[in-house]
Amino acid sequence: MSLTAAVLASGIPSPPQAVWYLGPVPLRAYSLSILAGIAVAVWMTRRRWAARGGNPDTVLDIVFWAVPFGIVGGRAYHVLTSPGRYFGEGGDPMAAFAVWEGGLGVWGAIGFGAVGAWIGARRAGVRFTAFADAVAPGLLVAQAIGRLGNWFNQELFGSPTELPWGLQIDPASPTFPDGLPPDTLFHPTFLYEILWNLAAAALIIWADRRFRLGHGRVFWLYVLTYTAGRGWIEALRIDPAEVIGPFRLNVWTSLILGVVALVAFVVVGRRHPGRETTVQQATAADEQAHPAPDSPDSP
Repeated sequence: MSLTAAVLASGIPSPPQAVWYLGPVPLRAYSLSILAGIAVAVWMTRRRWAARGGNPDTVLDIVFWAVPFGIVGGRAYHVLTSPGRYFGEGGDPMAAFAVWEGGLGVWGAIGFGAVGAWIGARRAGVRFTAFADAVAPGLLVAQAIGRLGNWFNQELFGSPTELPWGLQIDPASPTFPDGLPPDTLFHPTFLYEILWNLAAAALIIWADRRFRLGHGRVFWLYVLTYTAGRGWIEALRIDPAEVIGPFRLNVWTSLILGVVALVAFVVVGRRHPGRETTVQQATAADEQAHPAPDSPDSP
């Protein structure tokens, strides 16, 4: 067996299809992955919220606002940073609304989702920073599960590789790069991000319990760890993207947000060491009159 054949035999195969039909209803792997990720994130957040003394049902009230905002923001970010597919020559502007076909930018999803969560938290009468700390690990797990949709769609893979875990892409797929042999393997960036996100989620949960993080520091640690991984994983990808100078746009975004997260983590830690005594929102007058000490250890 030749080296190429041996490598191909040990590579990671891509799923043969990404859509199944339940009668006339299409079941898309990408959509199912996103929904499964959201469900797991909600489950994790309810448990963490309860451990902090909150009502787990409040999480559903906040998610009601955060998820739609996140989907709209994620799609908007994707369309604005990949305009050629929709508004360039031969593009289809109406495809910008076809979220089920894939294409959600995580930065837009997190940014707009945070706005929705802030609205939900205000309506529920809880501190937004406390909720952000509770949801942070679940976001990483949700993003890990969501990346399975890219695997089914055979999209967003990396450069060619001869590593034994290289990813097989169907040469007939529209995502297969022109000019490469049909047995070319590619870096499975979806898998790299899944493993990185799960490891980062475990690290954040450990750090939260060990150092009793609060006042938004868990969320900033989430941003810091995610951007650290996304930066180098993004640099491996070869799908079309906006490029500014030597880097893709998402690499620049990771660098900038990573620095912001590091600064915020340090500054907040100096101003508000420890964890909030309650997840319920206090008025400014109450906080000034009764400074809140750290609560006893809790998970």
